[in-house]
Amino acid sequence: MGWLLLAGGCGNVNPAPYEWKLPLGFPDPAVPEDNPMSTAKVELGRRLFYDKRLSANGTQSCASCHRQEYAFTDGRTTALGSTGEHHRRNSMSLANVAYAASLTWADPVVPDLEAQALVPLFGTHPVELGMAGQETLLLQRLSEDARYPKLFAQAFPEQRQPVSMASVVRAIAAFERTLLSGGSPYDRYTYGDEVDALSPSAMRGMKLFFSQRLGCLHCHRGFAFSDSVKHKLMAFPEVTFHNTNLYNVDGHGAYPATDQGLAEFTGKPEDMGRFRSPTLRNVAVTAPYMHDGSIATLSEVLDHYAAGGRACAQGSGPSPYQSEFIQGFTLTAEEKQDLLSFLESLTDTKFLTDPRFSDPFASTP
Repeated sequence: MGWLLLAGGCGNVNPAPYEWKLPLGFPDPAVPEDNPMSTAKVELGRRLFYDKRLSANGTQSCASCHRQEYAFTDGRTTALGSTGEHHRRNSMSLANVAYAASLTWADPVVPDLEAQALVPLFGTHPVELGMAGQETLLLQRLSEDARYPKLFAQAFPEQRQPVSMASVVRAIAAFERTLLSGGSPYDRYTYGDEVDALSPSAMRGMKLFFSQRLGCLHCHRGFAFSDSVKHKLMAFPEVTFHNTNLYNVDGHGAYPATDQGLAEFTGKPEDMGRFRSPTLRNVAVTAPYMHDGSIATLSEVLDHYAAGGRACAQGSGPSPYQSEFIQGFTLTAEEKQDLLSFLESLTDTKFLTDPRFSDPFASTP
């Protein structure tokens, strides 16, 4: 965090502000006062996001674990770092990450996207991009590039030395805030008055999803389809974590010692196995599922919740720590298919191919 605090400025030159094109039904995102949005900063951030020179060995970029066609996940069970180390958790989607009140599966102390960007760059447990102790090398790579010095100067004209670690993470964060997904068939039906946007099956599934009988809406609600949300008008963001009884290894609610969720940070038994509820937007393209990628398909995810948690289905019984919203339910085969149809209607195909979010190196000579 020191880089963010030491990025002193000079002058009052302001680059052109970024023009938000918010989807219907979306509030204004919360943007830090010390990192205002600008078109130049977003374009710089997009380039950095896709640049493999941000990894020590030059093999990975942010986009290696956050691929646009998978709604900025990676399709793997768990992430794979630049040194070949398999991580313990599934890569989360970056769709609408500007509205996320917490930015990892279970860490409650990462306050914003700027701070989060430091984790893959410099984290060592596990190694992601592997730049710990290599800050000088990274800045040298960027400074010697034919394009970057000008791009940094345009994005940070107030900085005496615009090519800095503070500028790197601020630019990446600015780009990530633009990853807005709100053009799915569900959105066109709900906000765009396209009465035929949803199939009859998806319509029935929507009613099931928002019913108290299933209770999906308790953890996946609102425009974000998550209950861990922040935006410009919220004085106090909602930061929530839940235990879905995915594991109960000892019959008393324990999760595997390798990953016990929020309890690793708080030390509280009641936080055992509690993880953030991810957005369900584009969920049909973000398999596999859950914090550890241990459920392969959406159909199996529904089986997990219908059973009151996979641990119940496997005979371990309910957990004393599981969320009050995980009660189990019964679905007919038709209802299950309807619910799957609704979840598929949350896919925003334009978001998955939008050139504003795509790899700039793919078309750069």
